[in-house]
Amino acid sequence: MGEQPFSLSFNNTETAFAYLSDKELKKVHFIFSMMHYGWLVKAGSAIAPWALRIGLPVTNIIRRTLFKQFCGGEDLQEAAQTAQQLAKFKVGVILDYGVEAADGEENYDQAVIEFKKAIEYAAQQANIPFISLKVTGFSRFALLEKIHAHEILFGEEQQEFERVRQRIYHICKRAYEKNIGVLIDAEESWIQQPVDDLADEMMAAFNKEKGVIYNTFQLYRHDRLDFLKRSFNKSSDNNYILGAKIVRGAYMEKERKRAEEMNYPSPIQKDKNATDKDYNEAVSFCLDHTEDVAVFIGTHNEESSMLGARLLHDKGIPHNHPHIHFAQLYGMSDNITFNLAQAGYPASKYLPYGPVKDVMPYLIRRAQENSSISGQIGRELSLVNEELKRRKLR
Repeated sequence: MGEQPFSLSFNNTETAFAYLSDKELKKVHFIFSMMHYGWLVKAGSAIAPWALRIGLPVTNIIRRTLFKQFCGGEDLQEAAQTAQQLAKFKVGVILDYGVEAADGEENYDQAVIEFKKAIEYAAQQANIPFISLKVTGFSRFALLEKIHAHEILFGEEQQEFERVRQRIYHICKRAYEKNIGVLIDAEESWIQQPVDDLADEMMAAFNKEKGVIYNTFQLYRHDRLDFLKRSFNKSSDNNYILGAKIVRGAYMEKERKRAEEMNYPSPIQKDKNATDKDYNEAVSFCLDHTEDVAVFIGTHNEESSMLGARLLHDKGIPHNHPHIHFAQLYGMSDNITFNLAQAGYPASKYLPYGPVKDVMPYLIRRAQENSSISGQIGRELSLVNEELKRRKLR
């Protein structure tokens, strides 16, 4: 048991929004107010990519609103400025080069260069413990789909996948050398197997002494808690530390729709309660094995974040244990991140950056996610309103 009584609250809006000026806080209020309207989010999600594609002058509007709210900047230099601002409040940063739509070998190779730059920069900063990557940023989706389906790869395809492997390996190796963590994102369930295999391979190579590489476990899938435990057994058998980034998930509607259309059982949990139960059990499981599991608790759920913090306290695990980290997305749930950081827990913001047109898929997901998660926008708005009142701005 911890010697001090457990004391943590996510209701302190002064701490949550200390990094925002009055003008910036009002702008946040406006953006979340707009996102409160589901029809507006739906229309904007359809129109914005089309408008950018045909050259309509919407880039500046997007840049000043959604992009500024959820992204760190258009390049590493701009993201670095955002990171420095967050550092003043003891909040870390996960650098996420947010380009998802750039296909082609040349683009994949260019992405490796960008990620290595991010690692070099992160290594010079005290508050950038991780970078994040998606395997689909280095590989054709159809190739991963074919591997997942256990179809035979022909000669050229085998070489193509070997190039994907080498790209991921070189990034992970550089990160290991520079002591920067790598979070390998989860993908759609029908391409997840090769992603899991690559993550396991990189963990076996680089997680012998410390947790450097993390695979992502999406607990809105009903099979992932069991997979987390199997991954732990595998890491124990092969003598490496399991890096576990635990999230709820990002592709729910897409997964359910595809399962229905293709007539197979949906991989998604039957309801939110089942997801919450598995998520909290995953947190508990990882914190029962902190010497052998490096856990990254990535959630906007206050109950799950509080559970992680309380378990650390109850088990007498130091807040700054190198195998523990909390995180939320930039622009969301500041009440969790900043209050955790203020209380001495390692807490970071996921900070995507890249050209506006390239991070559009990410921005659309954020807008849709916020408007569809029950109560998320309402909670964000009520906290902002509270802080506006506290500052006597309304």
